[in-house]
Amino acid sequence: HAALSRRYVLCEVVSEDPRCRQCIEDRALGLAVRDAIARVHGDYGLACCSISFTGAGGTGGPGGAGSLRVRSPVRVSPAVKYLNAYTGTVLLRCRKDSYRLLCSALPFVRYLESRAQRYPCFLNTLHVGGTIRTCQKFLIQYNRTQLLRLLQNCTNEEERQCIQKSLLSCSLTEEQSQSGDEEEDDGTE
Repeated sequence: HAALSRRYVLCEVVSEDPRCRQCIEDRALGLAVRDAIARVHGDYGLACCSISFTGAGGTGGPGGAGSLRVRSPVRVSPAVKYLNAYTGTVLLRCRKDSYRLLCSALPFVRYLESRAQRYPCFLNTLHVGGTIRTCQKFLIQYNRTQLLRLLQNCTNEEERQCIQKSLLSCSLTEEQSQSGDEEEDDGTE
């Protein structure tokens, strides 16, 4: 399956406007990413990444309570495999041979457009992995680290207990491995 080798780019949407996360849609995010690729890499980059965005892929089934839900490739923006508007977490999929083009264009996403509104933001790349599962594992560890930082800044015992409860609930369910989209490629990440 070397021709189907993929990379998954885990990002977070960072914005000072709280309305931005409430209005994030996978279609708008996919269009913003494609626009950034076209501006940075021109027609060549757009063609490479468009092929990888619409490449063959399985339709992942719904995950468990704590797992990532995988999007169907039938969507307008198949590069967006997972989007959590509440946390601003985004998982993009592309072919292994074009992930550097994608990653180099992400800093040029400057806003998301939704319902005729533009929300200034940027995408912070957190991790690039060869499988969805490695991105899940990274995200769990990343969230634990963020929660520990919050724990250190607690002002009262109620906040402390709430964050400690969140820390203990961080886990990865085995149900995700049932997804048909979880292909190991050459083992490098």
